[in-house]
Amino acid sequence: MQDNIKEQIYSLVKLQKIETETNDIKLKLDDVSKKFDKLDAGLAEFEQTLEDEESYLNELKKKYRDFESDTQTNISRVKKSQGKLGAIKNNREYQSVLKEIEEVKAKNSIIEDEMIECLELTEKTEKSISLKMDELVQLVDQVKLEKENIKQEMAEGKEKFARLENDWKKMSSIVEPELFKTFIRVKETQVGEIAIVPVKDAVCRGCNMNIPPQMYNELYLGDTLRFCPNCQRIIYLENQ
Repeated sequence: MQDNIKEQIYSLVKLQKIETETNDIKLKLDDVSKKFDKLDAGLAEFEQTLEDEESYLNELKKKYRDFESDTQTNISRVKKSQGKLGAIKNNREYQSVLKEIEEVKAKNSIIEDEMIECLELTEKTEKSISLKMDELVQLVDQVKLEKENIKQEMAEGKEKFARLENDWKKMSSIVEPELFKTFIRVKETQVGEIAIVPVKDAVCRGCNMNIPPQMYNELYLGDTLRFCPNCQRIIYLENQ
């Protein structure tokens, strides 16, 4: 009878181990969609950054074209004003036209400085976009590879999950019905659904509390089920 109880207890230990492994695999399988979403989100964020830079580049090019148009308009104004100078006989009017010409030239000088700055930003942005295009190609390949690895892990996980379910059915059929009911009842009352835990050095590994010395000694007998007085889990001696 004593040997039978010990065998039954260790059958429960094996059953608990199977359930723990099964739950771990289930969590990993449930997390697969989150991993895919994270990879897609990272790729989408990078692509958006690239699109933003391309939009900025287009704005710079448009701005440069507008500067060119403004400078051409001002050059035409200067030529037109210079053409008037020969026909002006009034000194006051002559000085006014000269002032207008200088003001337009000053505006063009400012615009030319802005054009140089715009060209520098354009060159810098084009280089950045070129680098990001190369990075995007690498990132797409990396995401594809990681997705394939995840799919492989998922397939292996499903296969192992099926094996563990089969093992659970076999092991649960070995446990005596009343003992199995007790195991289920205890499991349903515990955080993490851990129903049976070892005792080592008189300490319950479920709640890390000391068990009474007499109970610790009684565990050596292995003649009946015993429960931790603190967490109420089924307890057994580790390495016994």
